[in-house]
Amino acid sequence: MSAKFEIYKDKAGEFRFRLKAANGEIIASSEGYASKQSCENGIASVKNNAAAAEIVDQT
Repeated sequence: MSAKFEIYKDKAGEFRFRLKAANGEIIASSEGYASKQSCENGIASVKNNAAAAEIVDQT
């Protein structure tokens, strides 16, 4: 099993996504979106930008 994005509706009726690792652990969760399409756009943005993201160590 690989990591996967799950789209769901929260109690307020907003669409959200969470990213689950292969072991089922939630490793990221999103803000609320008014539409499913906006939520899917958020997932696409994470997919497109994550590989190029810089790691900033603030310890």
